[in-house]
Amino acid sequence: MTNVRALAAQTLFQVVDKGQSLSTQLPLAAKQLPVKDRALLQQMCYGVLRYLPTLEHYCQTLLEQPLKGKNRVFQFLLYVGIYQLQHMRVPPHAAVAETVNALQELKAPGLKGLVNAILRNFQRQQAALEASANGNPVCQYNHPSWFIKALQAGYETQWQEILHANQQQAPMWLRVNSRINSVAEYSAKLTAAGIAHSVHDGFSDGILLNQPCDVAQLPDFASGACSVQDAAAQLAARILAPQAGDHILDACAAPGGKTCHILELADCSVTAMDADAERLKRVEDNLARLQLNAHCIQGDAAQPQQWWDGRHYDKILLDVPCSATGVIRRHPDIKWLRRASDITELATLQAEILRQIWPLLKSGGTLVYATCSVLPQENQQQISAFLAAHTDAIWHPLDETDTRDKPGKQFLPGLSDGFYYAKLTKKA
Repeated sequence: MTNVRALAAQTLFQVVDKGQSLSTQLPLAAKQLPVKDRALLQQMCYGVLRYLPTLEHYCQTLLEQPLKGKNRVFQFLLYVGIYQLQHMRVPPHAAVAETVNALQELKAPGLKGLVNAILRNFQRQQAALEASANGNPVCQYNHPSWFIKALQAGYETQWQEILHANQQQAPMWLRVNSRINSVAEYSAKLTAAGIAHSVHDGFSDGILLNQPCDVAQLPDFASGACSVQDAAAQLAARILAPQAGDHILDACAAPGGKTCHILELADCSVTAMDADAERLKRVEDNLARLQLNAHCIQGDAAQPQQWWDGRHYDKILLDVPCSATGVIRRHPDIKWLRRASDITELATLQAEILRQIWPLLKSGGTLVYATCSVLPQENQQQISAFLAAHTDAIWHPLDETDTRDKPGKQFLPGLSDGFYYAKLTKKA
């Protein structure tokens, strides 16, 4: 199949209706297209997922009844068509014509009249439809109502900023490999290559690109001069502060960005553990590109008795499984795949992992707890409960916002992704 819009509709159907991950489905679809069309496919899929409630609202108004059952994929084709008309620079006549033509590859030429009529009606009624959608809170914010309520409860004054940030394109940050270049030296290489960028205080290893680009364009990327990693994610290794000779566990390590950063900062021994064998392969690939070495093992962080060799760790980075609500702009399918009930289940798992991993830390050692979530239930509340239950755990504030009442440092999506960190040490 080579029609971009047909592939976008099929991909969206698999994600929204079948519960598949966009990060799995999008590459499968992209393989069927020439390279020049892959960015367009991604733009359409990301866009529809960002504005799904609004697109559904439009179709509810324009269709006498929604397309269901075996015709459900064509409902997503309508979303693709309307998204182009409302948000993309595709000429309207081309957006309509190409969306209608997609029905040929989807083996439904009989629906061409319907799809054409709906898209034309959207063009005629666009102003009224947009006004109608703006009066609906879920359409106004394009997030599920449970998540909006959770943010309102946790962030009385900032919840709207978070929702707005989630609708934007994610920035592309680079982590400079300090073993090869300083940030200033790599910045000069980017300038020489004509790649516009900036450096920001607070992110000592990071460079922000003005526009995302293919890694093949980055100077010396293949030889390990830099990695693509969000600025907030880069802070994990800095907070852990590895020292030469440290014996370190990076639990839940995949895809390996933090593992590699630890090894870039110090000559230490790192065990990179993850439950997913496929994702662990990505850790190994990243280590190979950067010419770094770690002991990679497959294992469940909640069951260390199955893999731990009995030697205590000087430092542990615990980047636990979480809702990933801090990286929605990179993974917009999270909004529609997550449920409110998932958060309680994840918080229970996180607490169990913390409880099981803590005994692996030596006396006087440091544990850094991390998530890419913005929900207090997974973050401040999790650490508060752990500190209350473990008298041998010492809390270390990371800045003035990190208080005993609300322990840890919360980053919200904006300049960086949404991340949370808490630093604990074990009493000697």
